[in-house]
Amino acid sequence: MRPRLLLASLSAVISSTALAGGGTMPRQEGMLDVNGAQIHYVSVGTGIPMLLLHGYPLSGELFARNRDALAAADYRVITIDHRGYGQSVAPASDAGSLKTYALDALAVMDQLNVPQAIIGGMSMGGPITFEMWRTAPGRFLGMILIDTLANPAGIVEQNIWKGMAQKASTFGPQSLAPELLKDMLTGDTRARRPADALFLTGIVSQASVAGDVAGATVLATRPDSIPTLKTITVPTLILEGLEDTVYPPEFSVKMQQNIAGSKLVIVPGAAHAAIYEKAGAMNAAIIAWAKSIR
Repeated sequence: MRPRLLLASLSAVISSTALAGGGTMPRQEGMLDVNGAQIHYVSVGTGIPMLLLHGYPLSGELFARNRDALAAADYRVITIDHRGYGQSVAPASDAGSLKTYALDALAVMDQLNVPQAIIGGMSMGGPITFEMWRTAPGRFLGMILIDTLANPAGIVEQNIWKGMAQKASTFGPQSLAPELLKDMLTGDTRARRPADALFLTGIVSQASVAGDVAGATVLATRPDSIPTLKTITVPTLILEGLEDTVYPPEFSVKMQQNIAGSKLVIVPGAAHAAIYEKAGAMNAAIIAWAKSIR
């Protein structure tokens, strides 16, 4: 059985988060019936909606260090666990696909009464964001692309993801953590902040085997989104860890060159999970950029 928090059994939980100034920040957390799946979400703050999509094989808790900071800057930050990840549950009939992940995210927006949002995706969340744009561009106020790329997977990368799926199937989701942590965090962070590695390991271990296989398949077979880049007409921020070895900065530079008016920020001392590893710098970059979307 996958680890579950007691919150997963509740349809909705309303609480509040303390702010530095002593006030409170609206927080909503619960499960939504979405396209045959149970999707876990967290919504913090009020203001312009910002939907953030996690990468493989993580959960919305990847953004644990971003939600409150961004909400304090007057955004309503919404994170979800894709079906089969974190606390979300996928039906046996559809463990997940690129289209399903995109439709799930759009359905969550519908159920939370969010007509439009700044939509951002990290790693696998990037292809999902592109699929959402192709499906419903009118739902976007802006776009954030975090340590991701628009290129399809080459032969070597395809086989890496096939290997991840096979390992998860054979040894369980937790077995993927050692394969991934060396790329998610820099060596310096792993040595000096072992709690960061433990936190991400816990998230990786929450995924289901079916979710791991589905996500790996999505990454191995993702379409070429480079033509999509030229169609993006909303303000776009591209965030990249300088030491990302999964999707290195060259891919972000290429996206910036193909998305008119986009902004690229490369953060030193950060690897693939830069949004968590260097959350302070990432939050500052998002807030500075998003001021133009009012």
